[in-house]
Amino acid sequence: MSAFPKFSGQFEHSLDDKGRLTIPARLRARLGDHFVLTIAPPEPCLVMYPEATWSEFCARLESAPRKDAQYRSFVRHLFAHTEEISLDAQGRLLLPASLREMAGIKRDAVLVGTLTRVEIWPKEGWRTASAAPAKMGDLMTELGLY
Repeated sequence: MSAFPKFSGQFEHSLDDKGRLTIPARLRARLGDHFVLTIAPPEPCLVMYPEATWSEFCARLESAPRKDAQYRSFVRHLFAHTEEISLDAQGRLLLPASLREMAGIKRDAVLVGTLTRVEIWPKEGWRTASAAPAKMGDLMTELGLY
């Protein structure tokens, strides 16, 4: 059994004039005091990882069997757009302008729990991304979940 926090649900919030986003208490409790904010290729959103989950992600990345130019380019791009984050006393996260721009987040955002991480989507982008997958029953059966 994994010790990683499990995230679920969706929460709509608006950024304030300074680009701060309030993180719901339920998510804050699972993210911890310090966490990582980064891009989520190939998805057009941002993602927050608890420190332990990010450490596991980094360990898998470091142990990857290939370290070619594509790998190095990916690592360079990902970590150039990664921030270590702490929330302010009101439970808000300052979303850096460069990351907001990459994800297309202007004012309204949707935070989505996705098992081991929390995605931050622009509201309009989430409407498209949240459609039920085609052949969902077939996928559940293939994964042994149904």
